[in-house]
Amino acid sequence: MTEDPFVTHRSLLFTVAYELLGSAADAEDVVQETWLRWADGSRAEVRDPRAYLVRIVTRQALNRLRTIARRREEYVGEWLPEPLLTSPDVAEDVELAESVSMAMLTVLETLAPTERAVFVLREVFDVPYDEIAAAVDKSPAAVRQIAHRSREHVAARRPRVHVDRAEREQVVRRFLLALDTGDLQRLLEVLAPDVVVVADGGGEATAVRRPIVGREKVAKLLGRFRAIVPHAEVGTLWVNGELTARIDLDGALDTIVSVEVADGRISRIYAVRNPRKLARLDEEATLRR
Repeated sequence: MTEDPFVTHRSLLFTVAYELLGSAADAEDVVQETWLRWADGSRAEVRDPRAYLVRIVTRQALNRLRTIARRREEYVGEWLPEPLLTSPDVAEDVELAESVSMAMLTVLETLAPTERAVFVLREVFDVPYDEIAAAVDKSPAAVRQIAHRSREHVAARRPRVHVDRAEREQVVRRFLLALDTGDLQRLLEVLAPDVVVVADGGGEATAVRRPIVGREKVAKLLGRFRAIVPHAEVGTLWVNGELTARIDLDGALDTIVSVEVADGRISRIYAVRNPRKLARLDEEATLRR
């Protein structure tokens, strides 16, 4: 018995939706909406189920992006993507891991919805221009222009710098040791001069409302960690294809801390504390390209 194409491509559809929305909860809703349209449609007329399903999930994600735009404008403090628990295997696909990293997802947030869809479909999933055009209701020529513009936009905000996986993990572990021990000197050594901290509490957990910039300021903030929460447990887990810090309080997950590494030091720190965004981290997501 042949497997239903929707089941075959479900992980791909979720990955597309997640990269377009930055929210696992919204991505799941979009995948469900796609299933309903697939189940109700005339499948016999579909020549390429994968292309058809990607087109539907993209359209549904674009609709969702437009409806949640106001919700994000009214968000308390900084908005960060919802972290995803992933297998270490995701890191083996360098392009996929890069595309779902917290760093890339925050850059994608600065694109307009159609630009984001075109960039993701073309750069991550290598979808042909004519198929992207059908998904976003634009001409292939217009899509090519949008793709060029969005590539320049992303490159300006996130230059491609290859960081060896082992090197990145070593820097992460040095950072965690410094954080766990409150060693100010070690923190200063592992942080880049212009390091930035962005925290997301969503109004439901304590978090700095605006980014903190500069090694001394960031080290001073993080150096107080042990004095503020002496019984916190610091560990690691794989989130969005990267080794990431987890902080537990009273036996429960409290914060996810993802970092961006450049030139052997941490250039950006993303701390997600909004409990709604941490609710799914007990279930591993399967990502596909």
